[in-house]
Amino acid sequence: MSEHWQRKREILALMAAGDFVSGELLAEKLGISRSAINKHMDGLADYGVSLFSVKGKGYKLASPVSLIDPVRLKQGIGKRCFYFDETESTNAFMLQHADELESGDLCVAEYQSSGRGRRGRSWVSPYGSHLYFSLFWSLPELSKAMGLSLVAGCALAKVLADLGVEELGLKWPNDLYFQGRKLAGILVEIKGQADGECQLVIGIGVNLAMPMSQAEKIDQPWSDLQSTERMPDKTSLTLALHSQLCRDLELFEREGLCAFQSRWSAADEFAGKPVELLMADRRIAGICRGIDEQGALLLETDAGLQSFIGGEISLRAGH
Repeated sequence: MSEHWQRKREILALMAAGDFVSGELLAEKLGISRSAINKHMDGLADYGVSLFSVKGKGYKLASPVSLIDPVRLKQGIGKRCFYFDETESTNAFMLQHADELESGDLCVAEYQSSGRGRRGRSWVSPYGSHLYFSLFWSLPELSKAMGLSLVAGCALAKVLADLGVEELGLKWPNDLYFQGRKLAGILVEIKGQADGECQLVIGIGVNLAMPMSQAEKIDQPWSDLQSTERMPDKTSLTLALHSQLCRDLELFEREGLCAFQSRWSAADEFAGKPVELLMADRRIAGICRGIDEQGALLLETDAGLQSFIGGEISLRAGH
């Protein structure tokens, strides 16, 4: 770990209690100058950490910062694990190294300078605030990957429910909701030929404690886990998600998506509700009736029960 990040992590550890801490005390504890503390604070703000600064009182975190314990993480994974304080994108890193990876290898970061969401959107990725997680997996052929984002959603929903988070709902095809607003997103990226082995990177971003300065950049209703009685420990969450996702991917390889239909139905945010599908310049209204064995959305329309699938489909609640 570079000294640049080591110092910032030490500063955040000293502020973890949530009280104001003076710049003088921080400088004394770390054995660096007061001006160096100011530079580190400016740097943390640039990375999306929200801070209060009050003359005579010092600095205070405006929202919690939760950092992974890298030693505990790497000891608990059992596969190769790449952990960064800062990277362009965990998915991009895994895709760049796909030829060197094995199923179950993991990349996690505290900050993404170019986090990506579905359909080319950016994923707001402030330092230490959320979980940025990418898992590598290989399948014998591309056709076997149908519905993979639904499997990842089911895995994440189970892990959070096991950690005591309630009011969760899955939104087809790649979002997890908490209390009716987006908590997490899934981005599956594929490298390989249609008729041969395909390499997959399953990216998952979970909002843990959104800094308000970063929330202004988001153009849809969002949620995080600050309001829950027990904020999940990020290292424990990462380990549990890695374990559950690997188990579910192995089940998916053996039995296909049919093994997950009941889990999806139990958590479907829009089941039985009026929705609209946005497909390029088309809008299709109907009642959401779940998914089929291929992972297609089932929609009851004026023309009867229809199925829809594809990367450019977006689901919105109807009126």
